[in-house]
Amino acid sequence: MDLKLHQCFIAVDDHDKALTFYRDVLGLEVRNDVGFEGMRWVTVGSPLQPDVEIVLEPPAADPDASPADKEAMAQLLAKGMLRGVIFSTPDCDALFSRVEEYGADVVQEPMDQPYGVRDCAFRDPAGNLLRFMERPRA
Repeated sequence: MDLKLHQCFIAVDDHDKALTFYRDVLGLEVRNDVGFEGMRWVTVGSPLQPDVEIVLEPPAADPDASPADKEAMAQLLAKGMLRGVIFSTPDCDALFSRVEEYGADVVQEPMDQPYGVRDCAFRDPAGNLLRFMERPRA
């Protein structure tokens, strides 16, 4: 099979704050910004990966989600319990400095992991965990 990742989804509760973080701090480009029935979806991606997109969507954007499910998703998002993504970077320390300067919630400062990468972690403005890893130099 010939499979490639095309999109992944991250729940956000404030698209404007998310845009400031993902576009202005991380340097991702905005590829789409769509509103529908009072909800908003913003698609961002790295200029280095034109085929991969991250969709910033409302929590429980599924039209079949019950009010209780939507409330549960909002609560999990507020607690930072939803999954985020792992980015790669050629310079973990420089990225850490930039994101820390922005004021993002630091989860882990840059450190060398026993499995061979150097990484750090932050929470985005919605509380999603984002990790940034630097592969060892050859």
